[in-house]
Amino acid sequence: MTALFALATTVLWGLADFGGGLLTRRIPALTVVVASQILAVLVLGAVVLGTGAWREAGPQLWFAVGAGLVGPVAMLSFYKALALGPMGVVSPLGSLGVVVPMAAGLLLGERPGAAQLAGIAVAVVGIVLAGGPELRGAPVQRQAVVLTLVAAFGFGAVMALIAPASSTVPGLFLALFVQRVTNVAVGGTALWVRTRRGAPALPAGTGGLRILWGLLPALAFVGLADVAANGTYSIAAQHGPVTTAAVLSSLYPVITALAAFAVLKERLRTVQAAGAGLALAGTVLLAAG
Repeated sequence: MTALFALATTVLWGLADFGGGLLTRRIPALTVVVASQILAVLVLGAVVLGTGAWREAGPQLWFAVGAGLVGPVAMLSFYKALALGPMGVVSPLGSLGVVVPMAAGLLLGERPGAAQLAGIAVAVVGIVLAGGPELRGAPVQRQAVVLTLVAAFGFGAVMALIAPASSTVPGLFLALFVQRVTNVAVGGTALWVRTRRGAPALPAGTGGLRILWGLLPALAFVGLADVAANGTYSIAAQHGPVTTAAVLSSLYPVITALAAFAVLKERLRTVQAAGAGLALAGTVLLAAG
């Protein structure tokens, strides 16, 4: 069950990142974050009311609040790093946050077997290579590296925090709702501050709202895919080794690269194809272990 839900997480996060990247070509990244999370809050709010999940409220929800505080910071740092570039360096480095939940699992007493350790090592190398790292001639600003590391460890912290935020399915719905409400509060505040300083929340001109309205289905997909990924990761981490769940859930750069190849006809570089193969091999070793 752990491998199945962790791989579902990978697919969902990979597609959400791909969709979010496309949307930032049309509207500002912060607007993408806030709008997609608002739509997710509306859907999750209806689910919480419909299932009576509010009855699961308890101290564990502070983990969800923590995840909600860290998430927008990580996401915006990642988008900013991608803007500074080069993407071939930023993208694979962004998945290094896997060390956070892995460390949490080891501190909780998990001891992977030899096959799993080999699978983790192979998969992590595959994750980095799947992003297509530019190993030569790629000048990297120090700010881009710092922002990428902030984003990576922020993503890892979200993974480590969301898993203990619930112990039942209704509790998971409530935890995800609380996380998204916190996301909207943090992101909305940042967006308000930016607009007060003169940065537009939408493309200039009278067509900004019309563009946003037309992008609502895509924004909803990004927001709900991200929510679903957090949910499937939480289930994976609760029903198996956190180290295995974390590594398998961090294969999403492979999905993003494949989506770009399928939709945008971007050619996979040799290093990306090799990375995807290693990630698959690592997945097999982890599942077998």
